[in-house]
Amino acid sequence: MPQGTVRWFDAERGFGFLAPEDGSPDVFVHASEIVEDGGAKMLREGQAVVFEVGENDRGPQA
Repeated sequence: MPQGTVRWFDAERGFGFLAPEDGSPDVFVHASEIVEDGGAKMLREGQAVVFEVGENDRGPQA
């Protein structure tokens, strides 16, 4: 499963981008796709993450 860091995340708008560890292009992430054990569905800039990549009509999405 890919790993990386949060490039940026706008909690008010509910989306942001992840920077994959392998140097591939940034991946879009929406708050509705964040899986956490309880707590708020938000990310912090620089936070380490593990994610799966799928496709939507605009390209890759975590």
